[in-house]
Amino acid sequence: MRYDEIGDVPCSITRPLAIFGDRWTLLILKYSFAGVRRFMGFHDALGISRSRLAERLDRLVEHEILSKHPAGGYEEYRLTEKGHAIYPILMAIRDWGDAYMAPDGPPVRYEHRDCGGEAHVHLTCDVCGKDVTARDIAVSPGPGLGG
Repeated sequence: MRYDEIGDVPCSITRPLAIFGDRWTLLILKYSFAGVRRFMGFHDALGISRSRLAERLDRLVEHEILSKHPAGGYEEYRLTEKGHAIYPILMAIRDWGDAYMAPDGPPVRYEHRDCGGEAHVHLTCDVCGKDVTARDIAVSPGPGLGG
């Protein structure tokens, strides 16, 4: 399968990879959540070529994850509701990175503003509310599979 075909695969894990399947896109989103909004802010933070950055930003706008807004002679990129829904994905990656790639401990804490506790991602069953792991999941065809 070619990379440009993965967006057509009937799988809700595979399809998003057509948007998020490279490190630059996830890093742009990380910086978006940190408050970066302008093209040059992303460029300075990431150090990637302007053309690659423009292509990634355009893709995120095309998929309505970011939106462009005029701001004092510049354009700003702001997270949409759809974009904000990506936050748990980044936090899951962060949790994994803290557990397996931070030998001296987490380099950054993500604290709940109200109480100071640290935010983490947990999978739970939507029926019984129990925490689940991959060992607890059975995969079966869903209505979007067709056929």
